[in-house]
Amino acid sequence: MGTVDPDRPRRGASRAAGEKRPPARRKPSSNRPQAVDPASAMSSATEQLTKLLGRLPESVSSLKPTDTGWEAQVEVLELERIPDTTSVLASYRVSLDEQGSLISFERTRRYTRGTIDRPF
Repeated sequence: MGTVDPDRPRRGASRAAGEKRPPARRKPSSNRPQAVDPASAMSSATEQLTKLLGRLPESVSSLKPTDTGWEAQVEVLELERIPDTTSVLASYRVSLDEQGSLISFERTRRYTRGTIDRPF
């Protein structure tokens, strides 16, 4: 190794005795994809379910975070009838990973539009 030059300042030597170094800032990890926000998760659930079922979802009735991503309940019109209150809808449970990609879906319920949930 080379010799130390006494005229050359050392690293950190320009700071005053009591002055502290600002905390280091961590850069977000670029190799790990970012998790999606709730609005993006809802949008992703409806878009991917539409592609799989070939039907447009009516609404997203629930959305909750899970340990592995998101879980949504999506309402889909399965059979359109006249009058509209007799149309058949289905509720699907959709599981998404942290990036919003569909992992699984399952139809959990079928009902007519005019049906009201009643307590047991």
